[in-house]
Amino acid sequence: MTTVQTQVPAQRQSSEQLQTLMQAGQISGSLSFNGLMTKEDEEMSRSALSTFKAKEEEIEKKKLEVRERVQAQLGRIEEETRRLATIREELEALTDPMKKEVTVVRKKIDSVNKELKPLGQTCQKKEREYKEALDAFNEKNKEKVQLITRLMEFFMWVKQLVSESEKMRMKKLEELSKSVETIQ
Repeated sequence: MTTVQTQVPAQRQSSEQLQTLMQAGQISGSLSFNGLMTKEDEEMSRSALSTFKAKEEEIEKKKLEVRERVQAQLGRIEEETRRLATIREELEALTDPMKKEVTVVRKKIDSVNKELKPLGQTCQKKEREYKEALDAFNEKNKEKVQLITRLMEFFMWVKQLVSESEKMRMKKLEELSKSVETIQ
């Protein structure tokens, strides 16, 4: 396709768009006989386009302004909500001063309970460790007593053996002594 051939369909398309716009009453003016736009028509369409863009930009600016105002209002509302909550607490404190003191004491009790819980767990753990150590100590002590008892029994047995051995030796000595006397 040549340049002239591509320009013709483009011109037809733009002139059809202009005619559609003119029929809708958005662009007024005259088109030349051959369906091509005149300089005046082009100027008017540019003017209409720039007007349209300006309106769009103005709408966007207004949207942003409204959004900013809404955000500012929301910020003020949140601040007022906090102030109202503070005022409500102060009013409750004025209507029932004991209630505030009770609340303070309850918070302190809760705080102490939170501190006591790990201490109680530590105490229970130490008690278990102590009991286990005491049981181990008692077990070893019992074993020691048994070993001492066995040792005493062994010493008694050895003593008895030594005693019997001495008796036998004495008896043998007496027998030897008698035999030596009888020989003399």
